[in-house]
Amino acid sequence: MDIKIGDIVARKSYECDLLFRVIDIKVRNDGEKEVILHGEDVRLIADAPFDDLIIIDEQEQQMRQKKESELIEQSYKLLRQDYHLLKQKSEYRATGGYQTEEDFFQIPGRVLHMDGDPVYLRKCLSMYERIGVPVHGIYCEEKEMPERVGELIDRIRPDILVITGHDSYSKSKGKATDLKAYRHSRYFVQTVKEARKRIPHLDQLVIFAGACQSYFESLIRAGANFASSPARVNIHALDPVYIVSRISFTPFIETVHVWDVLRNTLTGEKGLGGIETKGVLRTGMPFRLIEKENQEGRYDGR
Repeated sequence: MDIKIGDIVARKSYECDLLFRVIDIKVRNDGEKEVILHGEDVRLIADAPFDDLIIIDEQEQQMRQKKESELIEQSYKLLRQDYHLLKQKSEYRATGGYQTEEDFFQIPGRVLHMDGDPVYLRKCLSMYERIGVPVHGIYCEEKEMPERVGELIDRIRPDILVITGHDSYSKSKGKATDLKAYRHSRYFVQTVKEARKRIPHLDQLVIFAGACQSYFESLIRAGANFASSPARVNIHALDPVYIVSRISFTPFIETVHVWDVLRNTLTGEKGLGGIETKGVLRTGMPFRLIEKENQEGRYDGR
C-alpha cells in the first residue's frame, strides 16, 4: 500500500473510528516505517505503524463528511439562537425597555486565534466569519507559541485569545498529572503564562487553551478561562470557535456560565471546561455615528 503525505487514512487497530491526515512518514531505528497523523475533524496528533493504516476512499470520506456537517450545522443553529436572545436583551436595555426608537450598535469581542494546524485554522476562520466574530488568525507551531504570543497581544490587542492545535496524552510516558506525558500541553501552558504576564486579569483577556487530550488542570492553573480536556478525550476542531463566539457576543455586564457555553459545543463537558467569565460585548448608540465613522475609515471598534 502506497501511503504518502496528505492522504486521508484510518487506523485498523481502532476500527477506523477517526479519519487522519498523514503529515509525515519516518523510518524508525528498527527500519520500520512510522506515520505521523493529524486528526481530520478532532484536534489529535498520533503516530501509527505503516501496516496499521488503511487509505479511506473518496466515497467513504464524503459519507463521513456529510454526517460531520450535520453535527456542525446543529451546533451552529443553537449558537445562533443564543445570539439572538442575547441581542434582544441588549436591545431591551439600550432602548430603556423599548421606550425609545434609537438604533444601537454592538462591538463584539475581538479574537486572536493561534493554531498549530493551518487546515484547522482555515476551518475556524470560516466559521468565525459565518457567525460574525471579528478575528485575527495566526498559524504557528505549538512549540513556537510561547515566544510569539506576547508580541501578537501587543499588536492585535484582542479581547479573547485562543491557543490551540494538536495534542495527545500517552500513558506510557507518565500519569495524567505529569505534564511530560503530553505531546504539546507544556507549550500551551507556557503560552498561557506568557499571555498572563501581559494581561493578568481574567476578564480583561479571556483565554481558551488546549486541544485533544490536553492537560486541563494545568492550563486552568496557568491562567486559562476555558481549556481542554477534563476527561482527556478528543475535542472537535471547531469547539474553540463555539466557546469564544458565545463570550464575544455576551455583554460585559453579564457572566458567562460554563454550562451555557459547553452545551453548544460538539464535545461537551468531558472534553471542555472552564470558570465563570464575564462577556466582552459592548452596546452603544446612536448607530448613525458609527456608520459615519466607518465610512470615513476612522473607527476600528476601540
